[in-house]
Amino acid sequence: MNILILGATGRVGSQIMTYALYDGHHITVLVRNPEKITIYNENLTIIQGNVLNKEDIVRAMYGMDVVISALSTDGTTTLTESMPNIIGAMENEGIKRIITIGTAGILQSRTTPNYLRYQSSESRHKSTRATEEHHKVYEMLKQSTLDWTIVCPTYLPDEEKLGRYRLDREYLPEGGSKISVQDTAEFTLKQAKSSDYIKSRVGIAY
Repeated sequence: MNILILGATGRVGSQIMTYALYDGHHITVLVRNPEKITIYNENLTIIQGNVLNKEDIVRAMYGMDVVISALSTDGTTTLTESMPNIIGAMENEGIKRIITIGTAGILQSRTTPNYLRYQSSESRHKSTRATEEHHKVYEMLKQSTLDWTIVCPTYLPDEEKLGRYRLDREYLPEGGSKISVQDTAEFTLKQAKSSDYIKSRVGIAY
């Protein structure tokens, strides 16, 4: 499978790339700083570019089957500025499947119907700026023609991969407080071959 990974130098994105190469997929990454990619693999294509540049996105999309976005907010609006380019390029190229990494804050609230978690008392975060960025991306994907899935982890420590976790469509599993980067990456990559959560948010936690 030909997979484009965006955000491949981040914690989750780099782990997805590692697992995908191990599984034998053909991986393309679009990165601003290629020197940050320290893996050499004949199935890895590194394109230097910027997700904010429409031409770079179009170039990276060519021949892809699936797009996985692990772009982070990082105190910027890169996520929301790049997503229209990503969606537009996919629709023009006829690529349907996209899996993105979101946040548990954009899942539905269990305590306050019709609200998202970050809008309710379920969220303990004082700042909602990053979650609002993910919320905007969620709305963009809903308006698109793509087969999207948003993987919504809660607290993401760098811990060993357990290979088992709980999932809940549109909600965070009850009592879930953390999920490792490694298990999040494993589940995200699995969605490239799965139709279980198309056009859905999925909460993941131990």
